[in-house]
Amino acid sequence: QVQLVESGGGLVQPGGSLRLSCAASGSIARLEAMGWYRQTPGDERDPVAHITSDGRTRYDEPVKGRFTISRDNARNTVYLQMNSLMPEDTAVYYCNADVIKPDGLHYDFWGQGTQVTVSS
Repeated sequence: QVQLVESGGGLVQPGGSLRLSCAASGSIARLEAMGWYRQTPGDERDPVAHITSDGRTRYDEPVKGRFTISRDNARNTVYLQMNSLMPEDTAVYYCNADVIKPDGLHYDFWGQGTQVTVSS
């Protein structure tokens, strides 16, 4: 089995910063693309940022210039640095990973989610 464990969420004032981490562990032969999504009550889970195994990144338009996704392949960890946070960034943030397991097949895994609340 594969586990994705997120950390770093919390309460922050508008204009503040948070750094989310997501560590993957378990039966992993190779981690391919990883990404962050967010979801508010009653809404769908939307993509926020995406990073390929070789470091190419893509961002959803509302977070461009404020959020930065990065990864440490040696630690099987992906990060999301969030700056200039706004109340509309409030959501549960989920980590996603495309994992190649020892059987050579691709599997899609999700973390448990971490709450980010931006409020004064």
